[in-house]
Amino acid sequence: MIEYLLNNMWQVWGIIAVLCLILELSSGDFFIICFSIGAVFAIISAVIGLNIYWQIFIFAIFSLLSVMFVRPVALRWLHKNEPNKATNADALIGRTGRVTKSICVNEPGYVQIDGDLWKAVSDDTIEEGETVRVIGRESTIITVETL
Repeated sequence: MIEYLLNNMWQVWGIIAVLCLILELSSGDFFIICFSIGAVFAIISAVIGLNIYWQIFIFAIFSLLSVMFVRPVALRWLHKNEPNKATNADALIGRTGRVTKSICVNEPGYVQIDGDLWKAVSDDTIEEGETVRVIGRESTIITVETL
């Protein structure tokens, strides 16, 4: 079995390339696809008859080169028309949510936004069940106001 695999490493590299492409579909950050590119070059090296050590070396080198050169170009080209988007907690600014625990002036409460609970403070007292808008953020504590 091992002898068969060593004689047909191009098939193994092909499976690795396809698996990396499938995994890239779930992540979308153009990192795993670099290993797929490396696997394609390893397929070429296997077809021309290089031994397994050279194939692994070529896979590693071309994967690294892809991460260094192909990925930045792909990210720049595919995201060129998108403005800089707020991500993670910064994307909460301007969002609306529902108060799940009353917020008092000196005591934080909790606000639910898209199923996530956030510790929240406000300049006013806000009762449970009211709808609020996020106006600021300090670490993991958001500042809200009533609508």
